[in-house]
Amino acid sequence: MQGFEWIARQAELDRLVDDLVDAGAYALDTEFHRERTYLPRLALVQVATEDRIALVDPLAVDIAELKRAFESDATCTMHAGSQDLEILQLTCGEVPKRIFDTQVAALFSGYRPTSLGKLVEDLLEVRLDKSAQLTDWTRRPLPDAEQRYAASDVAHLLDLRDVLIARLEEEGRLSWAEEEIERLRSRDRSRPDPETLWWKLRGKSKLSGKARGVAQELARWREQVAQRQNRPPRTVLSDMALLSLAQRPARDAGGLRGVRNLDPKRFKHTDDLLIAIRRGLELPKSQLRLPPRKPANLPQVDGVITLCLAWLSQRAREERLDMSVLGTRDDVTELVLNQESRLTGGWRQTLVGHELQSIIDGTAALRVDGTQLELVDRAP
Repeated sequence: MQGFEWIARQAELDRLVDDLVDAGAYALDTEFHRERTYLPRLALVQVATEDRIALVDPLAVDIAELKRAFESDATCTMHAGSQDLEILQLTCGEVPKRIFDTQVAALFSGYRPTSLGKLVEDLLEVRLDKSAQLTDWTRRPLPDAEQRYAASDVAHLLDLRDVLIARLEEEGRLSWAEEEIERLRSRDRSRPDPETLWWKLRGKSKLSGKARGVAQELARWREQVAQRQNRPPRTVLSDMALLSLAQRPARDAGGLRGVRNLDPKRFKHTDDLLIAIRRGLELPKSQLRLPPRKPANLPQVDGVITLCLAWLSQRAREERLDMSVLGTRDDVTELVLNQESRLTGGWRQTLVGHELQSIIDGTAALRVDGTQLELVDRAP
């Protein structure tokens, strides 16, 4: 691996961004922590061009300067960049206009979701040192070993991108990968509606009546406290305690005794918690936000869904694609129910969506041929 530089001065970052824009292609990775804060805390940004590798210290410079590179026509190469894009959106206000994700691209070349280290070893015959994965990236000065580890995460990304593009062009799948990468890049990253936060609770389906209103208000209150104090919501009030209080609402401080996973002696928000519970109990039905209901006819079409999934699984094997990439049960269910589905557009529709639609419409049928399924045209 070539040498790298540490950037902790704003002028140095400005010049680096100039280089990224002029280079036309650069690699990027981030290191962050989110275990103890409401929002992830960015601790390091690694970037590389063909000529240089730089580790940028976001604790010392205004990292939003990267926005200039993001707005340019330069392509940003990442690996499994979903979380990186999330934190770049938070810190810079936007994500790169053009990206190439090596993990997504590899999916279209026969790989399952895999690590950067495995791809680099398989395709470039380079072994990466992954011994510093659990380091504290906010330490300053950052030890040399950790710096080398961080630099290695971007050192080979551009070469990996070139290899994957060549393979995908040969297989005629580059446009598929580009479509999927753009879907990742343009994903909605806005904060969830506070009134629907309780939909994420496991066990929400067991709530009924006023308990649902209490859950809605407690989840919203918990989020507000977590955001104000910059801590993970579940450290304010655990999901278990929230569900317990929704099912058996406390009327006073004494009612908090015996609530699972809540210690009244250490809990510091008793008054506000009780106010949120009362608000939930008094919530008008018109203000209660309920999760989307499963379609009433879902059991009636379960057999069709199973049949389509069997065909989808076989097609995924034939195309050397992980089935989750080609389509999920939710995708198939949406298609069967005539709802918006990933299978009704783009490369998925071309590859398998039309076939599945013909099975659903009855214009085609599946026949067992030995150990294989065969799609048979039923048109007269």
